[in-house]
Parts: sequence; C-alpha cells; structure tokens
Amino acid sequence: MSLALSTRSDHDDDSESHVASNAAADTPSFSPSGIDAVLDAVIDTSIDTSIETACARIAPTWPLDRFIAVNPLWGWIHEPFPVVAAKVGALGGSALVPDRDHFRAAWREGRISLDDLERAASDARTDVGQLLEWLDEPSTPTPKRATLVDLVDVDRGPHTLHDHVVDELSRHCASFFDERLDVDREGGLFASWKRVTLRDRAWHLGLNELRPVVASLPHDARATLERALSELAVPPSRHTDYLTSLLLDVGGWAAWCAYRRWTARFEGRSDDTIVELLAIRIAWELRAFRHGGRALEATWRRTQASWEEVDDAVAKQQRLAWVWLDALEHAYQRPLARGLARAPEARPEPATTPSVQAAFCIDVRSEVFRRALEAQSPTIATLGFAGFFGLPIDYLPLGATHARPQLPGLLAPKMHVTDTRAPENAAAKRRDRLGLRTAWKALRSGALSTFAFVDALGPLYAGALAWRSAVHTPDPSVDHAGLAAHEHGKPRLHLGADGEPLSVESRCDLATNLLRGMSLAPTDGAKTPLARLVLLVGHGSATRNNPYAAGLDCGACCGQTGEVNARAAAALLNDPAVRRGLKSRGIDVPDTTHFVAALHVTTTDDVRLFDLDELPASHEAELATLREQLRAAGVVARAERARRLGIEATDDATIETAVRRRAGDWSEVRPEWGLARNAAFVIAPRARTKELSLDGRAFLHEYVAERDEGFAVLELLLTAPMVVTHWINLQYYASTVEPRRYGSGNKVLHDVVGGTLGVFEGNGGDLRIGLPMQSVHDGARFVHEPLRLSVFVEAPAEAIDTILAKHAHVRALVENGWLHLFRLGGDAAWQRHAEGWRLFRDA
Repeated sequence: MSLALSTRSDHDDDSESHVASNAAADTPSFSPSGIDAVLDAVIDTSIDTSIETACARIAPTWPLDRFIAVNPLWGWIHEPFPVVAAKVGALGGSALVPDRDHFRAAWREGRISLDDLERAASDARTDVGQLLEWLDEPSTPTPKRATLVDLVDVDRGPHTLHDHVVDELSRHCASFFDERLDVDREGGLFASWKRVTLRDRAWHLGLNELRPVVASLPHDARATLERALSELAVPPSRHTDYLTSLLLDVGGWAAWCAYRRWTARFEGRSDDTIVELLAIRIAWELRAFRHGGRALEATWRRTQASWEEVDDAVAKQQRLAWVWLDALEHAYQRPLARGLARAPEARPEPATTPSVQAAFCIDVRSEVFRRALEAQSPTIATLGFAGFFGLPIDYLPLGATHARPQLPGLLAPKMHVTDTRAPENAAAKRRDRLGLRTAWKALRSGALSTFAFVDALGPLYAGALAWRSAVHTPDPSVDHAGLAAHEHGKPRLHLGADGEPLSVESRCDLATNLLRGMSLAPTDGAKTPLARLVLLVGHGSATRNNPYAAGLDCGACCGQTGEVNARAAAALLNDPAVRRGLKSRGIDVPDTTHFVAALHVTTTDDVRLFDLDELPASHEAELATLREQLRAAGVVARAERARRLGIEATDDATIETAVRRRAGDWSEVRPEWGLARNAAFVIAPRARTKELSLDGRAFLHEYVAERDEGFAVLELLLTAPMVVTHWINLQYYASTVEPRRYGSGNKVLHDVVGGTLGVFEGNGGDLRIGLPMQSVHDGARFVHEPLRLSVFVEAPAEAIDTILAKHAHVRALVENGWLHLFRLGGDAAWQRHAEGWRLFRDA
C-alpha cells in the first residue's frame, strides 16, 4: 500500500493554462440559431475559469484543534517564488521578502560574508556596490493595486470603508461558521448574508446604500460575480488578478473557506463557500461603484490601466532583496553542506547490534534530543521518521462519535484506530464524571483541542484549574479526560477504509512499509539489524491556556500528539501474526526485539513510555537502563533549549523547574519555541549527521538508498515529508516577513472564534492565520530567521530526477525557487537548478 500523495503527473498539470484549455474544450459548439447563447456560454466559461483560478490561489488554514503549518502561497507554486511575491505584493500590499533592516543586521553582525554577497551578486548579474547602496536606502511601503473600496477610502481618514467591509463580512462569517450557534444558514453563506443584510436597518458607513445593491443581485454567487465584473468593466485578461485581490482583502476567511473545500474534496464532495465569500466581497465593490458617480468611474478606469505599472514597481522594489536573501541562505548552506559532505562515504554495518534503537519524528526539536540520547551510550542508535509512523489513520477516542485525523493534512485516512481493552463501562463513567452536557458533547465531537475542552467546562471546572495553576501543571490530554488511569484504553488499528477488520495481509503490508520507510528492512533477506528494544517516539507539547497548542504538537499527526500513532504502530510490529507474515517476505524481525511506544514532550524534554505491561520480563533490566538514559538526555536537552528561552540558570534542577513552570503557567506566551529557526531537511543515513550539531534547525529522516528497491521510499519522501517540511518552513517564513497578513498577531489580544475556527486579534477584523508573533519573536527581535528550506538528499541523481519529472508539484518547488535541493554523494554536494545539477563548490 502506497502512502504517497495523490498528485498528478505532467500530463495532468493543474496550472491555470491547463484549466483554461479544459474550459475551452467544454465550450458548446457553434449553432447558427443560437449564436448569442453560444457567446454567453463562452463568457460564462471564461469567467468561471477566472473564479476557480483565483480561489485555487488561496491556501487552506486548519482549525485550532488540528492546527498544522501550511505554505500560505501553495496555490502559486507553479510560478517562481520571486514572481509570486511581487504579484501577491501588488494584489494585497504584502512584502514577502525580508526587509532592509533584517539584511542590514545580518551584514553588520557578520552572518553574511563578503564571499556570500559576491556569489549572490554574480548569480543575479549585479554588483556588490549596488547591493550595499540599496541596504542604506530608506524602506518604502509596498504599492498595491487599488480596488474600488480602496479608491473610496482616499482621504477618508482612520474610519475607512475597507475596514468596515472586513469587519462586517467577518462578523457574518464568524456566526455562520460557528456550529454552536443557531443562525440562518439556509442556502449557504451568500444567501444567508443577503437576507441578513436586507433585514439590517443600520446606516453606518454606507450600509444603507448597500441594501439596494444586494436586492438587485442574482441568487447565485457565480452569476453575481459575472454581473459585477461586467458592470465594473474589468477586462477578461484582468479577471483572475482582480478577484484574487478581493479574496486577499479577507484572506483569513478565504483561507478558512479553502479549508472547507480542501476537506470536501478529500471526501468526494464539493464546496463553493469560497466562491460565495468572493461574491459578498464584490458586492461591496458594486456598492462603491454605483454610488461613486462619474468621477469615481473615471478614476476606476485610470486605476485599472495602471495595475501593470504597480506590478512592475513591486517587482523592481523587491529585486535586490532577493539577492540579499540568496546571500543569507548561502551563508547557512555553506557550512552545513561542508559538514555533511565530510561524513565518510563508506558506512559499514556496526560490529554489534545496538542496545536500543529509537525512531523519532523528523521534527527539528527531535534533533536536539537525539544528540543528547546518543551521547549517553555508543550503543544507542537513533533515526528519523515522519511522526505519524506511516499509518494513514483517523482515531476515535473512547466514547466519541466522530474520529479525528492522525496523519498529514496532505493525506486522507484509509484506516481507523480506536481504544481497546478499556473496562466495559468506562465510557459511561466518563460521561458522569465530566458532568456537563456541553463538555461531553464537545468531547464526543472528536475534533477538540485541550483549550476548547477547558473552555467548554467553564466555571464548574474552576477548582481543578485553580489547583493546577497553583502547581503550574499543564492541561491534561483531552484523550484521557474523565478517565482514571486503569480505565485508559489502548489505541489499536481496528478497521480498514471499507469498514471491515484489517486482514493479516493488510497489516503485514503496513508493517513492511513502516520498516522499509525507516530503512530497517533489508531487501536481500538478510537479518534485520534490530535491537532488543526499539522505541517509536512520537511527540507533543505541554502548555496551558494556549489556543495554538496544536501548532506545537505533531504536524504529521494533523496537529495532535504522536501518542496514538506510536502506540498503534508498536502494537502492529509486536503482533505475532505480523511477525510471521514479515518473515515470509524476507524481513526477519528477531523474536528478542520488542517495539515500545513513547512520547517526547517537547516543552519539558520528558519521554513517556506506553504499554509496558506488554513488555517481556526478559527486557526489564534493559528498560531500567533506558529509563535512566532518557532522563539524562532530557537534562542535556533542557539545558540546550534553556538558553533560547531566556532561562539564565546553569544548574540542572533550576532549569528543570523553570521549564516545567513555563509549561504550566497560564500567562506564558512562549512555553517553547516550537519549530522556529527551521532551515534544513536531511534525507540520508544518520552517519551523515551524527557528528554534527545542527542546533535544532534541521529535520532529519533516515534513508539508505541501497535498501530502497526501485526508489519507492525516496519517491514517498520527496512527495510527502519534503512537502510537509516545506509547508512548515514557508509558514514560519511568511509569519516572520509578513506578520500583518500571514501571522496571527499578538497572543495577548487573541479572541478565539467559534471555539476552534481561529482567532481575531482584538474583537474584530479578519480571521487571523499563521503563527502568533510570540512564536517567531522574543520581544526584542525575531528569533526565526526567514530562509527557504534547504533539502539535502543522499541518493542517485537519476532517481531524484525521475521523481521530479513524475510529480509536477515537487518539480515546481525545486525549479521555481520555493526550496533548495541538494544531492549528497561521497565527499561532495550538488545543487539542483532548473537546468540540472551543479556542483556546490563550497561543500
């Protein structure tokens, strides 16, 4: 069973030109008796293509209870990143490249050398003198294509129509999408908004002039868009960009609607809410146009004619900033490539089997703990693997009625996990203990964060909250809420996608892929180099009062902790029937090997072990040793992280106390740094990185090309984990360089919308997306450095190129400058450019 992304190859490219050609192919043929109808159909199809292309440019945002990182420009990856940054800048007024202040600090602090700058200048065909002159020039705002609402706001003052439009639309969306409220939803978002607007007797900021406009609109959102584009005289060649600019005006709610469309398509449904949102926004454009008179109409014509000039001005404004960014990225890549290339080419199997092997998530926080654990004994081996452990699952907690996904947002669940071995009446007791109907309803929904759960319990939970506040204890896991320790179930694979129990053959397929994905399954039938204890270590955070807690958990598990996946995977690999099936496939897992599920708590660097009642008595002494090694590794990892958290203590006990206090403090806005500073992804054997301190900045995935028959594992890694790490990297990048549009603002001012939908900053405005400022900034300066992801892969060039040729979206990431791809071989590194591989001479 393949877990690769469901993507199209080149013949199925989803670019705008492909959409347009398909639309043209669907145009009705000419009929002499119906030429007007044919022309109307052609126009309809053209406008529909523009609508779909504009909507496809908006990336989804996940709700708070399953918050995962997303490249907010994912819909644009088939164009070069600098081109997209200029276009989005012109359409939305965003600056998607670091500003002069950032590069000025990097240059003065020596983080960019003269060699780095000269190399970047040479590649860009400019000179260092021009770059240094640009650095000292004053910064200027990013020009923006004006919409009609923007034109009305000229000289209006602080109370702008634009802000009112966003607030009014946002209020309606907040109530419409909040499923806890009993509101008018009949006919969808657009129809609901029309009825509410026509009933509203308010007069402020032109709402009185809006009502006759709304009354004149068609009932259908697409028909409304067609009529508006015609009345506003927007040329067909400008439809897509104009509609995109309107969606960017309400980009948070547009991203939420894009999420609804994303999930609907996973389930084989359609969802046009984002089109309805666009129709609402364009209605305000009609209101401005109809009430602006001839003067505004003339200004609007001149404005449209100047749009391309704005595009050119933004591209020119940003051109040298991209050269500086290239220099800064090279300054990071140079020592990293040199260190990776110095690793020995020959990597013989160890003379003795390791005492422990520990598979950690590829998360950058794991890199710190892996180094600390390996330092405890030369017989400990660690490796990296995506934290959902290859299980394409959703999870139904005990007593719940709806399952939640436990896999990357790019994938759809194919199997189901549920709690087993719990006492028969545990679910009923859980309901009684929780007591409140609202809390139980929230828990049963399955899609619930700890924050929302505590919010649902309300004041009757105040006693327990006050006690935990006094002792600074993080909120307990929702999965265990209302259950005594002996009542906890064991999450286990239960059913397949068809609702039938998984056959032994299916479970063996899953186990085979898991072991091969970790490069622990040989292809020649030789003994598998497995230790007596093999840890599968998921990860999760521990925080209090934190709507963004899911953003600190495992992105590969859809913003949940990795506990469920690790426990289900360990049980699968310990299953005697699966062991026998693996042996028949040439994968001989020793009888003495036992897989143990674990959870790395990234906020405190504790490691929790699960299901130890199933551990053979023969392994108890080794387990005791491992516990002590994990404890000691936690001490080392906490000390390393403490410096970045501003903890000045040097003794282990004080550091531990401070870290645990941060995790349990209601007022703490930075319980940990999450994935801040991420910059690289290494897909290679551990030998490439084991002697390097990567400073918690690199994702690490174990990969041994010699064990990958047909390079199926490599294809999976480049189409799934590499895309996920790119999403993480670009979300941190965008939240840093453009926090106004792609960050969620100040945590202290957050107001949670709809329980889990997202947040407002304050009591209104657009829905905020991306990361809070406190996730990337320490109060004095940005902690995250916005660099595009540098991916280093140890694999043959031909294999990589074959995969790039097969998957257009992966090739686009590489060739359009959304990330940097390097290949490791021997003591050299090569970088992939659009024209092919080029030796990276600084390695």
